[in-house]
Amino acid sequence: QVQLVESGGGLVQAGGSLRLSCAASGRIFNNYAMGWFRQAPGKEREFVAAISWNSGSTYYADSVKGRFTISRDNAKNTVYLQMNSLKPEDTAVYYCAVDGALRSQPRVGIVFYKYWGQGTQVTVSS
Repeated sequence: QVQLVESGGGLVQAGGSLRLSCAASGRIFNNYAMGWFRQAPGKEREFVAAISWNSGSTYYADSVKGRFTISRDNAKNTVYLQMNSLKPEDTAVYYCAVDGALRSQPRVGIVFYKYWGQGTQVTVSS
């Protein structure tokens, strides 16, 4: 059973930074792309960023490009999302997820992700 546990969320003022972490259990982590998604109240869950299994490729939503950075440490079974220059519109529950395809490139579609964490709340005040 794969378990993903997100941490690092919280309340921050606009312009501030947060770093989210997602710790994964099980051997699945090292050979699969990982993604971050978010869901704001009343909105659909949306793609934020993804990283390939070997950190060779990353992909970002236009809304976060240049402000957020995804990275991973396979030795620690952990993926990170560094969020800088936060805006009130970044407020959401953030989820990490494991791509269901072995050694895939980073993908945008929610349907490609097989395992999900419980989420961590990020609130950005204006």
